[in-house]
Amino acid sequence: MPRINLLPWREAQLRERRIQFMVGLGGATLAAILIAFGAYLVFESMISAQQHRNEELRAQIRLLDKQIEEINSLEASKQQFIARMDIIEKLQRSRPAIVHVFDEIVKTLPDGTYLTAVKQSGQRLQFDGVAQSSTRVSAFMRNIDGSEWLKNPELQVVSSAGNGSSFTLFAQEASTDQPDDQPKGPAPPVRRGGR
Repeated sequence: MPRINLLPWREAQLRERRIQFMVGLGGATLAAILIAFGAYLVFESMISAQQHRNEELRAQIRLLDKQIEEINSLEASKQQFIARMDIIEKLQRSRPAIVHVFDEIVKTLPDGTYLTAVKQSGQRLQFDGVAQSSTRVSAFMRNIDGSEWLKNPELQVVSSAGNGSSFTLFAQEASTDQPDDQPKGPAPPVRRGGR
Protein backbone atom coordinates (compact mmCIF):
# COMPACT_ATOMS: atom_id res chain seq x y z
CA MET A 1 0.00 0.00 0.00
CA PRO A 2 1.34 3.42 -0.93
CA ARG A 3 2.33 5.90 1.75
CA ILE A 4 1.17 9.44 1.59
CA ASN A 5 2.94 12.10 3.53
CA LEU A 6 0.55 14.72 4.56
CA LEU A 7 3.10 16.94 6.37
CA PRO A 8 4.11 20.19 4.66
CA TRP A 9 7.57 18.82 3.78
CA ARG A 10 8.07 21.12 0.84
CA GLU A 11 7.76 24.17 3.04
CA ALA A 12 10.15 22.66 5.59
CA GLN A 13 12.63 21.88 2.81
CA LEU A 14 12.26 25.41 1.44
CA ARG A 15 12.76 26.86 4.92
CA GLU A 16 15.82 24.68 5.43
CA ARG A 17 17.25 25.85 2.10
CA ARG A 18 16.61 29.45 3.05
CA ILE A 19 18.42 28.98 6.33
CA GLN A 20 21.34 27.33 4.53
CA PHE A 21 21.36 30.19 2.00
CA MET A 22 21.31 32.79 4.77
CA VAL A 23 24.09 30.98 6.64
CA GLY A 24 26.16 30.79 3.44
CA LEU A 25 25.41 34.43 2.65
CA GLY A 26 26.39 35.46 6.20
CA GLY A 27 29.58 33.39 5.98
CA ALA A 28 30.46 34.92 2.60
CA THR A 29 29.75 38.42 3.92
CA LEU A 30 31.86 37.76 7.01
CA ALA A 31 34.67 36.34 4.85
CA ALA A 32 34.47 39.39 2.52
CA ILE A 33 34.61 41.74 5.54
CA LEU A 34 37.59 39.87 6.97
CA ILE A 35 39.37 39.92 3.59
CA ALA A 36 38.66 43.64 3.14
CA PHE A 37 39.88 44.36 6.69
CA GLY A 38 43.01 42.29 6.08
CA ALA A 39 43.66 44.09 2.78
CA TYR A 40 43.12 47.42 4.56
CA LEU A 41 45.64 46.46 7.24
CA VAL A 42 48.15 45.29 4.60
CA PHE A 43 47.77 48.47 2.53
CA GLU A 44 47.92 50.63 5.66
CA SER A 45 51.13 48.88 6.68
CA MET A 46 52.58 49.35 3.17
CA ILE A 47 51.63 53.05 3.16
CA SER A 48 53.13 53.54 6.63
CA ALA A 49 56.35 51.78 5.60
CA GLN A 50 56.57 53.90 2.41
CA GLN A 51 55.96 57.09 4.39
CA HIS A 52 58.72 56.04 6.81
CA ARG A 53 61.08 55.41 3.88
CA ASN A 54 60.10 58.77 2.35
CA GLU A 55 60.85 60.53 5.63
CA GLU A 56 64.25 58.82 5.83
CA LEU A 57 64.97 59.89 2.25
CA ARG A 58 63.98 63.48 3.06
CA ALA A 59 66.29 63.43 6.09
CA GLN A 60 69.15 62.09 3.94
CA ILE A 61 68.45 64.70 1.25
CA ARG A 62 68.56 67.46 3.89
CA LEU A 63 71.85 66.05 5.18
CA LEU A 64 73.28 65.88 1.66
CA ASP A 65 72.12 69.46 0.93
CA LYS A 66 73.91 70.62 4.07
CA GLN A 67 77.06 68.73 3.03
CA ILE A 68 76.84 70.24 -0.49
CA GLU A 69 76.63 73.74 1.03
CA GLU A 70 79.68 72.97 3.18
CA ILE A 71 81.54 71.66 0.11
CA ASN A 72 80.61 74.78 -1.88
CA SER A 73 81.79 77.05 0.94
CA LEU A 74 85.02 75.02 1.19
CA GLU A 75 85.44 75.29 -2.59
CA ALA A 76 84.98 79.07 -2.40
CA SER A 77 87.49 79.25 0.47
CA LYS A 78 89.89 77.11 -1.56
CA GLN A 79 89.58 79.42 -4.58
CA GLN A 80 90.21 82.47 -2.37
CA PHE A 81 93.22 80.74 -0.83
CA ILE A 82 94.58 79.84 -4.28
CA ALA A 83 94.08 83.44 -5.44
CA ARG A 84 95.97 84.71 -2.37
CA MET A 85 98.74 82.19 -2.97
CA ASP A 86 99.01 83.35 -6.60
CA ILE A 87 99.27 86.98 -5.49
CA ILE A 88 101.92 86.11 -2.90
CA GLU A 89 103.82 84.07 -5.48
CA LYS A 90 103.71 86.93 -7.98
CA LEU A 91 104.90 89.35 -5.31
CA GLN A 92 107.72 86.98 -4.38
CA ARG A 93 108.75 86.68 -8.03
CA SER A 94 108.55 90.43 -8.65
CA ARG A 95 110.42 91.40 -5.48
CA PRO A 96 113.90 91.36 -7.04
CA ALA A 97 112.54 92.76 -10.30
CA ILE A 98 112.41 96.35 -9.00
CA VAL A 99 116.12 96.13 -8.17
CA HIS A 100 116.81 94.98 -11.72
CA VAL A 101 114.59 97.76 -13.09
CA PHE A 102 116.47 100.47 -11.17
CA ASP A 103 119.77 98.95 -12.21
CA GLU A 104 118.55 98.94 -15.82
CA ILE A 105 117.47 102.60 -15.55
CA VAL A 106 121.01 103.50 -14.53
CA LYS A 107 122.46 101.46 -17.40
CA THR A 108 120.13 102.91 -20.06
CA LEU A 109 120.54 106.53 -18.98
CA PRO A 110 123.08 108.13 -21.34
CA ASP A 111 125.73 110.63 -20.25
CA GLY A 112 124.48 114.19 -20.10
CA THR A 113 121.03 113.10 -18.96
CA TYR A 114 119.63 112.99 -15.45
CA LEU A 115 116.22 112.18 -14.03
CA THR A 116 114.24 114.48 -11.77
CA ALA A 117 111.41 112.02 -11.01
CA VAL A 118 110.49 108.39 -11.57
CA LYS A 119 106.91 107.23 -11.01
CA GLN A 120 105.48 103.74 -11.38
CA SER A 121 101.84 102.82 -11.89
CA GLY A 122 101.48 99.07 -12.29
CA GLN A 123 103.87 98.05 -15.06
CA ARG A 124 104.07 101.59 -16.49
CA LEU A 125 106.99 103.84 -15.56
CA GLN A 126 107.15 107.61 -16.02
CA PHE A 127 110.53 109.32 -16.26
CA ASP A 128 110.83 113.09 -15.87
CA GLY A 129 114.28 114.44 -16.55
CA VAL A 130 116.63 116.90 -18.20
CA ALA A 131 119.05 116.14 -21.05
CA GLN A 132 121.78 118.25 -22.64
CA SER A 133 120.10 117.75 -26.03
CA SER A 134 117.18 115.97 -27.65
CA THR A 135 119.61 113.43 -29.15
CA ARG A 136 120.40 112.27 -25.62
CA VAL A 137 116.66 111.70 -25.11
CA SER A 138 116.61 109.67 -28.34
CA ALA A 139 119.59 107.65 -27.10
CA PHE A 140 117.73 107.03 -23.82
CA MET A 141 114.72 105.73 -25.79
CA ARG A 142 116.95 103.45 -27.92
CA ASN A 143 118.61 102.09 -24.79
CA ILE A 144 115.19 101.36 -23.26
CA ASP A 145 114.13 99.63 -26.49
CA GLY A 146 117.15 97.33 -26.29
CA SER A 147 116.79 96.74 -22.57
CA GLU A 148 116.02 93.41 -20.99
CA TRP A 149 113.89 94.88 -18.16
CA LEU A 150 112.26 97.88 -19.89
CA LYS A 151 110.30 98.13 -23.14
CA ASN A 152 107.97 100.29 -25.27
CA PRO A 153 109.41 103.80 -24.69
CA GLU A 154 106.96 106.63 -25.47
CA LEU A 155 108.09 110.23 -25.47
CA GLN A 156 105.37 112.45 -24.08
CA VAL A 157 106.90 115.92 -23.72
CA VAL A 158 110.17 117.49 -24.85
CA SER A 159 110.77 121.15 -24.22
CA SER A 160 113.95 123.13 -24.66
CA ALA A 161 114.84 125.26 -21.70
CA GLY A 162 118.08 127.20 -21.36
CA ASN A 163 121.02 124.85 -21.77
CA GLY A 164 119.05 121.57 -22.05
CA SER A 165 115.83 119.78 -22.87
CA SER A 166 113.36 118.69 -20.23
CA PHE A 167 111.38 115.57 -21.12
CA THR A 168 108.70 113.21 -19.91
CA LEU A 169 109.05 109.64 -21.11
CA PHE A 170 106.95 106.54 -20.44
CA ALA A 171 108.11 102.90 -20.58
CA GLN A 172 106.75 99.50 -19.63
CA GLU A 173 108.39 97.16 -17.19
CA ALA A 174 109.14 93.91 -19.03
CA SER A 175 107.26 91.02 -17.43
CA THR A 176 109.54 88.22 -16.36
CA ASP A 177 107.81 84.98 -15.43
CA GLN A 178 111.03 82.99 -15.11
CA PRO A 179 112.33 82.22 -11.63
CA ASP A 180 115.32 84.25 -10.47
CA ASP A 181 117.77 81.36 -10.56
CA GLN A 182 117.16 80.64 -14.27
CA PRO A 183 119.12 82.67 -16.80
CA LYS A 184 117.17 84.93 -19.10
CA GLY A 185 117.69 84.65 -22.81
CA PRO A 186 118.66 81.61 -24.87
CA ALA A 187 120.21 78.61 -23.19
CA PRO A 188 123.88 77.87 -23.93
CA PRO A 189 124.43 75.22 -26.59
CA VAL A 190 124.82 71.66 -25.34
CA ARG A 191 128.08 69.97 -26.26
CA ARG A 192 127.84 66.38 -27.32
CA GLY A 193 130.58 63.76 -26.98
CA GLY A 194 133.98 64.29 -28.56
CA ARG A 195 136.64 66.88 -27.95
